[in-house]
Amino acid sequence: GLGSNATVSVSPTSNTTYTVTVTSAGGCTATASRLVSVNPNPTANINPATVEICSGESASLTATGGGTYAWSNSLGTSATVNVSPTSNTTYTVTVTNADGCTATASRLVSVNPNPTANINPATVEICSGASASLTATGGGTYQWSNSLGTSATVSVSPTSNTTYTVTVTNSDGCTATASR
Repeated sequence: GLGSNATVSVSPTSNTTYTVTVTSAGGCTATASRLVSVNPNPTANINPATVEICSGESASLTATGGGTYAWSNSLGTSATVNVSPTSNTTYTVTVTNADGCTATASRLVSVNPNPTANINPATVEICSGASASLTATGGGTYQWSNSLGTSATVSVSPTSNTTYTVTVTNSDGCTATASR
């Protein structure tokens, strides 16, 4: 046992019956039993398992585990929430099942920076029939409009005023565009 104290503290991990035997000064005994029921905790989780977004994007987080949900960061009580953090942020959900037992889960949403796209030179003026060289900057990979391909530097020979756009994609998959 639990000793001879009148009050004991118990922390069972499964349903357990506790019995106490009381003996009077005259040697008479009486017994009483009490079942302590242990309700299961929910299993809290947040999907997806990893979340990386580009600056300015949003992500959808879905809590599982049954019962009711309470999100940190004032996100409310829905199972699914949309978040748009501007920096790396951890979101936590508390799941409460029908028995009132709780569990929590947390998910880090990583925010990757967008590249800074630019086209050099800053101004381009050519005579009819001439060509110009445009160079994209910003790092990563480049995709030009007007079927110009994926090189950082392209040569153009427009016959009229033409705007060229490049999309820069960095190693995190984040994009930015520039036009000239």
